[in-house]
Amino acid sequence: MRPAKVSNLAPDVPPRRRRLVITARAAASFDPLGRSVAAARAFVRDTLQGWGFADIVDDAVVLTSELVTNAVVHAGTSAEVLCLRTEGGVRVEIADRYPERELPLQHPGERPYADPDRENGRGLMLCAALATRWGVEYTATRKHVWFRLDLPDRPVGTRSAGPVVPDQLLPLADSRVRVAVIQIDASDSVSAWNEDAEHIFGHSAEKVLGRPLAELAAWPQTPGTGTGIAEALRLSRWEGSYGIRGADGRVIPVYASHLRVRDAHGEPSIVCLLVHDDERALLQTPARIPSDAGQLTEARPADPFEVFIGSPAPDDLDGLLQRTVERARDMLDADAAFLLLATDDETELEVRATTGLPSTRQRFARVPVEAGTNRYGSARMPAVHDDLIAVPGAVPLLESTGMRSVVTVPLKVEGRLTGSLGVSAENPGRYSNEDALRLQFAADRIALAVESARLGELERLRRGSLSFLVEASDLLAGTLDRDQTLALMAQMTVPTLATWCAVYTIADQTSDPYLSYVLHEDEERIDGLKALLSRVSPPEPLREAGARPWPEAAAAVGGETVVLPLLARNRVIGMLTLGKPSEEHFRQEILELADDLSRRAALALDNARLYSERTAISRSLQRSLLPPGSPAIPGIEVEVIYRAAGEGNEVGGDFYDVFPIRPGVYGFAIGDVCGTGPEAAAVTGLARHALRLLAREGLGGPAVLERLNAAILDEGARSRFLTLLYGELHPQPDGGALMKVVCAGHPLPLRLRPDGEVIPAAEPQPLLGVMDDLDLYEQTLTLDPGDVLLCVTDGVTERREGTRMLGDDGLAEVLTTCTGLTAGAVAARILRAVERFAAEPASDDMAILAFRVPEQRHGDQ
Repeated sequence: MRPAKVSNLAPDVPPRRRRLVITARAAASFDPLGRSVAAARAFVRDTLQGWGFADIVDDAVVLTSELVTNAVVHAGTSAEVLCLRTEGGVRVEIADRYPERELPLQHPGERPYADPDRENGRGLMLCAALATRWGVEYTATRKHVWFRLDLPDRPVGTRSAGPVVPDQLLPLADSRVRVAVIQIDASDSVSAWNEDAEHIFGHSAEKVLGRPLAELAAWPQTPGTGTGIAEALRLSRWEGSYGIRGADGRVIPVYASHLRVRDAHGEPSIVCLLVHDDERALLQTPARIPSDAGQLTEARPADPFEVFIGSPAPDDLDGLLQRTVERARDMLDADAAFLLLATDDETELEVRATTGLPSTRQRFARVPVEAGTNRYGSARMPAVHDDLIAVPGAVPLLESTGMRSVVTVPLKVEGRLTGSLGVSAENPGRYSNEDALRLQFAADRIALAVESARLGELERLRRGSLSFLVEASDLLAGTLDRDQTLALMAQMTVPTLATWCAVYTIADQTSDPYLSYVLHEDEERIDGLKALLSRVSPPEPLREAGARPWPEAAAAVGGETVVLPLLARNRVIGMLTLGKPSEEHFRQEILELADDLSRRAALALDNARLYSERTAISRSLQRSLLPPGSPAIPGIEVEVIYRAAGEGNEVGGDFYDVFPIRPGVYGFAIGDVCGTGPEAAAVTGLARHALRLLAREGLGGPAVLERLNAAILDEGARSRFLTLLYGELHPQPDGGALMKVVCAGHPLPLRLRPDGEVIPAAEPQPLLGVMDDLDLYEQTLTLDPGDVLLCVTDGVTERREGTRMLGDDGLAEVLTTCTGLTAGAVAARILRAVERFAAEPASDDMAILAFRVPEQRHGDQ
């Protein structure tokens, strides 16, 4: 069954149309993307201009834009555009792949399907208003919306004409009007060069035939924003100004009209008509006349946006603004043009695009809108200044540029000031009120497009700023090192926000700012920048948030320089300085982003400072808990190895001490407080200092430990139980050592004999910090030459890997391999065995204390 074919025609169109004679056709397909609408407009414009249908181009472009938008944006399908040239006009068909979006049937009393207040049906309303005929045809797979535009009736022999003007207003020409006719072949090389071209440019035909036009043309393109020569030669019709390099090397400004044609063999080529630029009126296309004009009348301006900006219009804001100033300059035959955009509160204008002005006119520079010297007082209304010398400061942007006359007009959207467009000339008195009206008419039509593009740019900037700040916060939160924080702060600003950056820090409220870090996007300039900044007094550390200029640094370094305070915890801890070269200027959005970053960076920098201070205090306190050093004991080797668990800890719950009690008697201790970290370290300090004090009072081992037990219990809730091995060492004249020990809940000391035998050297007794009454006793042993006494904490014996534990037996087994070693070698071997027992780092404190009586050597007395 064949799909049904339905046709909806305008009410006044008869059901059967007369057969059209098609003389040419052009077709193109467009993807379902937003930019396809502009591409479709350009395709239709170029096609119709190539066919010579300039009178109906604008209406065709408007209708195409609406209908293609329906297809690629609203329906979300590709669009196919077909242009058919007929004897009396053109038929354009737009097809999409969404047949379900058929025209709704209208029942009596319902709201019409085409309504100016609704988006749906607006394109069909335009068809009804502009097209000679239009209709919709759709099947199960495709939908066609077509419209036909007939050429307007003209007097016989007339293509288009300008208004009747007095003779004295006609353009001036030489005694003999010379029009250079140049033909460009498919390879963009010169294939024809007439006599007038030789006369105007000085090149003979033999010199230029076969040369690419690009070698002769000085094309005034702004990279990324304007149409280049290659793109212009691809268009069916092009008109505008550029330069041709003459035989003497000078660039001769010309006004040209290009027409792309095919020869008898179907090969494309371009016919170029060129005159001197000051004779452009000879070639310039007249403005479009109304299609319903019954007689020759003064032409009305064409639709400004497409005509003024060109097709396709640039997609980006910067491209759109640059194209605008270039076209405004050409429209009023000016020497320069500029465009400024207003801030949200309309109090300042920001330079966004210029042409013909010195590079020193900083982009993104701002001027106030209110009246006064160096204030843009003429921003809200059209203004014509015949001579800026008479009104200095009226247009601050033009100071010291040589411009004398200027016309400025506002860009407004719904009555709100969004910008200002101006053109200027080096001669006074160049512009009239009529020029201001022409420029205002163009500004009114482009204002909405500019504002839409600006809002899109602001949205992209906001999204980018949020991503930037999130990433910056993550990076800054990942370090507590002051130097690394300074480096991160600078690296995040250069080159994203500024060309160079300097960070000043303030140690305390009485200290002067110190230049702590400098970074430039060109690393070879960092040392030079640092030297320049060192010659300038640091910026004043003000508390006011936000960026402020720093003219002293700007004078020394060049360009624009701003300072932002680094505020944290209600005090200024430094300043962030940003700089740009002379030809650039900070955007307000960038300064706001830098202000937000400076607050985050200041807090991170202050956190790093606090962490460093607390770490230094902690290490100082911990070191105060460690013994000052082991004394040298005659005839006895002593070795200590201590490892505190936890990053940054130097003292934990394990402790040791070796100290003199009285001449010839030395005390030693090795203990383990329950837990690790600062709380355990506090009990460690109490125990070590109490042991020294009590032992030197002449108390024996049991009495010393009983009093220490009472002191620990007096700590109340802060008390912790403690295992402790305490002893007294008495070196003997014959080379041995007498030892008296008390082992209060601690791992037993091990004695290594020269023959490799390992035996416990004490008996276990109750630990400290649990019971009030302890019944402790002292045990005595004698170390002979070659004997080793090893004392460890449970961080050694309880070393684990999975379910395996080193234990007392494992420690004894390692100790049996240490015969003949010095005390230092014994302790080192024990530590190595503990570390190799498991792959993971130790999670408990460890202390190893080794005593050894050296063996008697032959000849020793």
